Amino acid sequence: MGGVPGPEDLLDVLLAGGRRAESLTHLRHLPARAGTTAPWPEWADPDLVAGYTALGVTRPWQHQVEAADAAWCGSHVALGTSTGSGKSMAFWLPALTAVRAEQRDHGRIENVRRRPSVLYLCPTKALAADQSAALTRLLDAAGTRDVRVATCDGDTPFAERVWVQDHADVVLTNPDFLHFSLLSNHGRWVRFLRSLRYVVVDEGHAFRGVFGAHVALVLRRLRRLAAYYGAPDPVFVVASATTAEPDVSAARLIGVAPGKVRAVVGDTSPAGRKTFALWEPPVLPDVDGMDGFVAAAPGRDADEWWVETPPDEVVERPRRSATAEAADLLADLTAAGARTLAFTRSRRGAESVALHAGRVLSANTPALANAVAAYRGGYLPEERRALEQAIRTGALRALATTNALELGVDISGLDAVLIVGWPGTRMSIWQQAGRAGRAGADGLVALIAREDPLDTYLVHHPEAVFDAPLEATVFDPGNPYVLAPHLCAAAAEVPIRPDEVTSFGPRAAEVLDVLVAKGALRRRPAGWFWTHPGNAAGMTDLRGSGGEPVRVVEGATGRLLGTVDAGGADGAVHPGAVYVHQGASFVVDELDLADHVALVHRKDVDYGTWSHDVTSIAVQHVAQERTWGADDGVPTPDGRGQVGWGLGEVDVTTQVVSYQKRRLPGMEVLGSFELDLPERSLTTTAVWWTADAALLEAAGVTGDLAPGALHAAEHAAIGLLPLLATCDRWDLGGVSTALHIDTGAATVFVYDAYPGGAGFAERGYELAETWLRATRDAIASCPCAAGCPACVQSPKCGTQNSPLEKDAAVRLLDAVLALAPAGEGAVHPSSRSQDGPARA
Repeated sequence: MGGVPGPEDLLDVLLAGGRRAESLTHLRHLPARAGTTAPWPEWADPDLVAGYTALGVTRPWQHQVEAADAAWCGSHVALGTSTGSGKSMAFWLPALTAVRAEQRDHGRIENVRRRPSVLYLCPTKALAADQSAALTRLLDAAGTRDVRVATCDGDTPFAERVWVQDHADVVLTNPDFLHFSLLSNHGRWVRFLRSLRYVVVDEGHAFRGVFGAHVALVLRRLRRLAAYYGAPDPVFVVASATTAEPDVSAARLIGVAPGKVRAVVGDTSPAGRKTFALWEPPVLPDVDGMDGFVAAAPGRDADEWWVETPPDEVVERPRRSATAEAADLLADLTAAGARTLAFTRSRRGAESVALHAGRVLSANTPALANAVAAYRGGYLPEERRALEQAIRTGALRALATTNALELGVDISGLDAVLIVGWPGTRMSIWQQAGRAGRAGADGLVALIAREDPLDTYLVHHPEAVFDAPLEATVFDPGNPYVLAPHLCAAAAEVPIRPDEVTSFGPRAAEVLDVLVAKGALRRRPAGWFWTHPGNAAGMTDLRGSGGEPVRVVEGATGRLLGTVDAGGADGAVHPGAVYVHQGASFVVDELDLADHVALVHRKDVDYGTWSHDVTSIAVQHVAQERTWGADDGVPTPDGRGQVGWGLGEVDVTTQVVSYQKRRLPGMEVLGSFELDLPERSLTTTAVWWTADAALLEAAGVTGDLAPGALHAAEHAAIGLLPLLATCDRWDLGGVSTALHIDTGAATVFVYDAYPGGAGFAERGYELAETWLRATRDAIASCPCAAGCPACVQSPKCGTQNSPLEKDAAVRLLDAVLALAPAGEGAVHPSSRSQDGPARA
């Protein structure tokens, strides 16, 4: 195959000349699109126009001009166009033009001191660094030396930070720095804040769930301080992947009425033809030495290759794991000359795909043995920058990555993208797919299904991937668990005046009263005051990760290897755990939760480790409830029983209690080991349904079957809720029990895995019948006999997926759905186009 292979050539690589054709469940050709240009705006700075022209942009795309014009005229803008459509020009052109215009005005010194400033916010440091480099290229091409651009984040040295405070016109940073440093030390940023003219919020679709709620409140605090220092209300440009109702989501994010945001969604940039394959890994062959092997350990992430089952168990021949399949496909694409990204669902998955693909290449194409690497969160900044540069220059042919590269880091010229498992939303699918064939070139995309109810459903229902509306972004700034610490932070910055309360949303007054009653704030006629010596900003964890990340340190050398989110540290870096970093294995010696450090030593091992946890749940407050199968609360006389639905506040207690060692690649259990780690508590929002004894009897679910039936229904329900809410199963948790002390009945709970909740459980409550019907159909349509990862097994189950009763779960859900009122939640799972459950 000479030259750069095209999509049809690469599709043939995937199909292996027809040998893998049975894995292709659907092929969709997305047509190319011609671009539509427009003249440069008359107000645009001529030097900047010359700079863009020198970089090859002779005329802007029409949507760029439309968005830039709206921002220049003072409208907030929600720009929702595809990956690689040039969104950055739409906000840099008006912002930089404003900076240069005023600072040159008559050369007066007061104008120089008060010239406009611009704040650029994005979810990651990598994207900020990438935008800074692009700005430098533009300004160099324009021949300008009068715009001072700087990145500023937690890694910025103090002396450099002082220079930024005193001189920078454009500051690129992230919400974390804005919250923890800039706003809480606003006295040092007076020059910048009083001149704030534009605020760019890039990759706005990433600000969802609890993180989105936090960022929304940080932006309200920013606007408040800018007004405090005399700045007119800055213009916000929210750039996002294509979403439903981007103007509504952007308005909720920045805290203004939806009518004040101009939506620009017509993408006029050119797009190459995309070949998009839906791919289901094959059923494992029944050959000598393969009987009893399954693709992944029951209950664990499908990033492992095989697990051997006892010979006396009857096991469905399962499918190969998506991770193993992706590794082979990535190796084949790399050998064929393609530049490829493989998006995985976990850090372990990224490491596994890169490691296995490298081994395949080493055996078959030794010259390319080092052409594949992993890229994920937790790497040190210098490691990430080196990997980004290597894939740009071609020193690396492929990266196996988490969604850390889903965002707008400029890596162009890729030929193919593998998406290993449904990434949670259609927004993410198209954002990741947009990496293939950027800048108008053709590209190949393959979605590789994991053995998961949702993945299995989607690769056999292509209309749910290609033809359904995109989701809106769900987040709730009124969540009291999010709102309360931000009110404290705002009061610490500048006391909150009575006339400012409504700017924080309709629940702010109620929450302020609670904070006063608890002594967190003090009420005075002039407003609410923070009177404690501590830093109020420290009360808030924007990322919802459970606190300060745990640093992974090599004990012998003191070398920092990376970080692990606090919430996942107990299960990932407990004593005895194996930690993998760029293919090298380390064993954890000590986990110090007080100092947030895990000490490790380098060791080549032939095993991996998997933790086991126990979870309990208690209902604290019922916000909403209803009953199916009852008339005015009285059970109907037909003997079918009744179903109770609840939505409210719960306390979830989880503790990692042990771990297993399993030999690789065979996954034989080598031993189980107890752990002594503390309990972790989470107060959040849950939706639950109960089944009384009569309903269980009507469904033929006896006492011995009930725990397994409920457990199977819980797993499948968690897997299917992402069809209704902008989340994935890792944003959710669940508990099921044949008799719960708070409900007095058999109960299935599904809860938001974030403090206070994120709106996902409420979505399940609103669309209960649709949700459970999709759940029932996913289980019933699966061809396995007793339950598998494609229907009722969960990759995050703390009890090793035991017990599970597939057939009993179907009967139970049939009985439940038979009681659903007519028209309840009548929304198809793939047709969601509403906003989240709460607005501020």
